[in-house]
Amino acid sequence: MPSDDLLSFPCEFPIKMMGRDVPEFREAALAVVERHAGRIEEDAVRIAASSQGNFLSITVTITATSREQLDNIYRDLTDDEQILVAL
Repeated sequence: MPSDDLLSFPCEFPIKMMGRDVPEFREAALAVVERHAGRIEEDAVRIAASSQGNFLSITVTITATSREQLDNIYRDLTDDEQILVAL
């Protein structure tokens, strides 16, 4: 994650998550981000399937309010078994 020197809060910040193409992954990914950033509008979410269709990437762009908020989001994402990678 970028250092504080590169970010000025509040700012638009994309969070990318990857997991298996199952409903539980989508639900978990959005629930974690919403827990820290509030309701996510549909136009703030981009979903792409892998070439084989086994995995999804979900990118959610939030208005980040602090480095602490981002740290908490990434900590919870990495703790969730449905989320294989968080960038």
